[in-house]
Amino acid sequence: MNRLSTSWGAFTLTRFPEDPRDPLRAWDASDEYLLGHLADTGTDLSGTVVVLGDRWGALVTALQAAGPAELVQVSDSYLGGRATSANLARAGAAPDAVRLLTTQDPPPERIDVLLVRVPKSLALLEDQLHRLAPAVHENTVIVGTGMVKEIHTSTLKLFERILGPTRTSLAVKKARLIHTTPDPAAAPGPNPWPHRYALPADTPAPGLPGLTVTNHAGVFCADRLDIGTRFFLANLPGGLDRARVADLGCGNGVVGLAVALHEPEAELVFTDESHQAIASARENFRAHVGPGRTAEFLVGDGLAELPPASLDLVLNNPPFHSHQATTDRTARRMFADARRALRPGGELWVIGNRHLGYHLTLRRIFGNSELVASDHKFVVLRAIRT
Repeated sequence: MNRLSTSWGAFTLTRFPEDPRDPLRAWDASDEYLLGHLADTGTDLSGTVVVLGDRWGALVTALQAAGPAELVQVSDSYLGGRATSANLARAGAAPDAVRLLTTQDPPPERIDVLLVRVPKSLALLEDQLHRLAPAVHENTVIVGTGMVKEIHTSTLKLFERILGPTRTSLAVKKARLIHTTPDPAAAPGPNPWPHRYALPADTPAPGLPGLTVTNHAGVFCADRLDIGTRFFLANLPGGLDRARVADLGCGNGVVGLAVALHEPEAELVFTDESHQAIASARENFRAHVGPGRTAEFLVGDGLAELPPASLDLVLNNPPFHSHQATTDRTARRMFADARRALRPGGELWVIGNRHLGYHLTLRRIFGNSELVASDHKFVVLRAIRT
């Protein structure tokens, strides 16, 4: 928990889920820089203000106190949305103070101020700027923000190509602002997202080679089959019969899709905290699995919404970044979630980089860990719920 001081008040902010041991703050210098700039320049915030990529709700929590006619947050993150709701409630904001939209929702029809917290994914930025551009008018104030290491020439080119002439500010506390002047004559061309490609002929899973998969912007490795997933596909368990299987942190759902195609009686659950990921997984499942087959698609906090002891198998390729920070916190929570959701005798199968030491974490949580397969870069591990 930390306190952010702004011209509109001081706000206590947390990430989600809240953890007093978590050293990472719910805001950074780029949020602070943007809010300070808006106050110092007297930016008119009385119209429709749209905030894209507000990671934990720091921006909208502060801005709601400025009293805009309409304040909208657009986010791809379920966890970020939960953090935003908690931070707004803690600030005493009215329940309708902020309209919370996902990256899959229709955008507002008019935007008077567009504020962009630059995301880690350039593809997600491209997709969302394309989606928001029709609502921008010639008097719209457009300001982006990010840490210096997050803003590249390619980032600026996206703003310029899609919205209009763009420049950057001087750096303050290793953060920078992006200023864009809307150009009504801009012709950015069609939105290239979602992206579709055919899985390679040597994809190591029955039924997958040659299939066309859909990837919405922001999904990990959206333009190709990444090498970690390829290795996982080559070492998945078989003989699952009627097992209830979760693809945890599913991304575009290719791992769960492989199980569905090879195990016709298995019951699949796809879960991810990214709205873009679940949209991708749902489209891929519906495109390639028979119409009589169903699956669950959950945007949420891992397996938290599933009852205890309700799964037979969990397949997991956990992320080891939280935005720009490297951390194993997400993996540890995923493993603990899996143990709670698995039936006795149920199994968690994990792929990870060799150096991450997941075998030690699994032993602490499950009491056991077995090496299934390895190469020079990856390991596949199995832990059994006793």
